[in-house]
Amino acid sequence: MHALYRPVAELIEKVAAEIVLPRYQNLTAEEISEKAADDFVTIADKESEIALVEGLSRILPEAGMIGEEASAADPSILDGAGQGLKWIIDPIDGTGNFAAGKPPFGIMVGLTDNGVPQAGWIFDPLDGRMCHALAGGGAFIDGERFSARESGAALPIVALPVYFLSAEQKAEIGRKAEASFTLVDIPRCAAEQYPRLALGQNDVALFERSHPWDHVAGALLLNESGGRLARRDGSDYVVGDGKSGLIGASSPRLWEKAAKAFVI
Repeated sequence: MHALYRPVAELIEKVAAEIVLPRYQNLTAEEISEKAADDFVTIADKESEIALVEGLSRILPEAGMIGEEASAADPSILDGAGQGLKWIIDPIDGTGNFAAGKPPFGIMVGLTDNGVPQAGWIFDPLDGRMCHALAGGGAFIDGERFSARESGAALPIVALPVYFLSAEQKAEIGRKAEASFTLVDIPRCAAEQYPRLALGQNDVALFERSHPWDHVAGALLLNESGGRLARRDGSDYVVGDGKSGLIGASSPRLWEKAAKAFVI
């Protein structure tokens, strides 16, 4: 695993135990707000990001910081996202679920070098599952190396974020999926969606938005376990490349199948 695996994992677990979980199902209305339509932030997101930034800056002082909440307040933070070493922080992924007092939600931390993912951590505070991946070094769950697997379903299972699509796009995808795929809802939590792909619960997931805090750790988890996460044109996911749209799959074979079918 990455040389910094243990100190980063311990920091994430500490933040989850001391900041995130005490607020779970314990938020007041004043502690929840909307950054944009259907895009929530809570006091726990803000406090978690502050603690993660402080801890990560001690672990690797030379790396810059890109946090979801800081970037929401100051979008110019993303201007240099593809330059140098950067910590990429999602203090609570799946905030809408967290704010509603239901799973799934998680904490995601990634490390990039000139936009290329180098290491990633995905933690589920409710069940204590820690996913980790290292560029060129494999993928791990709770310290054990694992390989991605397909669901084995008669029709590959595709998780689709329909709330980002127009009515015409939804209809077109439905037509393309007919008789070839089974469509399911996404969990609205990348910290859960990527493990679902790697562990064979879903076979394919389509992502319209590609914010770094949602995808750096997941991209490594999927690619290093033997699945595939790439742009629709087949190019690698690189932070700051200015592109949108991603396809993730539990195997390269299913990625190719989905890429041919789902060009939105």
